[in-house]
Amino acid sequence: MTDKKETNAPLQKKESKPVAKKEHKEPNFIQRYYRETIGELRKVNWPTRREAVNMTILVVIVLVIMTIFLGSVDALAAMFVSWIIGL
Repeated sequence: MTDKKETNAPLQKKESKPVAKKEHKEPNFIQRYYRETIGELRKVNWPTRREAVNMTILVVIVLVIMTIFLGSVDALAAMFVSWIIGL
């Protein structure tokens, strides 16, 4: 047998010295806004050049189609109103 005694007592925590708080200046609004904006922009999944060009072409095509459609609807509505009024 050994002379070691087994203890089932919980481990005691060591007392720690109080830590002096460091004064930390919070950044002003402009600095904080700039840092947060840069952080968010780093998270953005930016499209490749090819994807950006393809999306731009798609937007221009849809813009042209909608312009023709809405222009036609406006012209037909104007003709209809002028026919009803009898001008």
